Amino acid sequence: MPDERHILRDWHRLFGLLLTDFFTDSPFLVEVERDLSQQQQFLDVVVLRRGRGRMAIRLPDGLNDLRTHNLITFKSHRESLDNWAMKELIGHYVGYRKLVSPSPSELLPEDRFRLYAVCARFPETLSARVPWHQRQAGVYHCQWGTDEVRVVVAGQLSREPHNAPLHLFSASPELIGFGQSAYRQRSENTSLLLGQLFEHFRGEGFAMSYTMEDFKRDLLKKQVLELSPAETRDFVESLPPEKQQEMLESLPLANRLAGLSPEQIRQYLDQLTAGQPSTPRKPRRKK
Repeated sequence: MPDERHILRDWHRLFGLLLTDFFTDSPFLVEVERDLSQQQQFLDVVVLRRGRGRMAIRLPDGLNDLRTHNLITFKSHRESLDNWAMKELIGHYVGYRKLVSPSPSELLPEDRFRLYAVCARFPETLSARVPWHQRQAGVYHCQWGTDEVRVVVAGQLSREPHNAPLHLFSASPELIGFGQSAYRQRSENTSLLLGQLFEHFRGEGFAMSYTMEDFKRDLLKKQVLELSPAETRDFVESLPPEKQQEMLESLPLANRLAGLSPEQIRQYLDQLTAGQPSTPRKPRRKK
């Protein structure tokens, strides 16, 4: 069995890498597992503004008013957002603020920072113990001493395309399927990332209507459709015969015939019918 710590780290890395893709070509930079000390106290994600500009796409609920430094702790369906997790987040914030400020005696203003806790499921125990109020569906404000933490519950966010990045981590098969269909990739490596994400869910027994086999098949179709006719022919010829037939049948007719002249198509049809016995025509009855 894989080590529990390694499994949880995989979930946190997948979450950070998905946000890395989401913020591609935006004014924000995402850092995954930011090392805050020599003892490797990892903060899950930092979304850092790297320049002026506005997001060209709508941000997920709860993340729509990012500041310069946005510190995020993430809890998958395997973990609980509890009081210790909140204490860790505040501790990371203290260390991070010192790290990015000009000096310990000249700290950056607090209004340049925002603290987030993104979790797959609602933290029932925590919400009953601390000042807590709902901002909108799936988005809450948690008062922790003099600090406010924005809590985003992925499984409670409205089913809309702009929430798709977080739906992928909701642990709800229905929302995961919607997130997969609605999320628009912004970098080339995201297909592999989504593949790993679905493998994790299937490995943990999630009954998902959209399976890993579905994902691989759709990904392969998408890749083939983006090839030139010559590249498509070379790719199909490299497959085993049974896979060639399966692949060709999955492609639209126009893609299968692309690059062939009308004469080549007629010649191929003549070859197919050449060996077939002709069916004698019945004589027409005279009227």
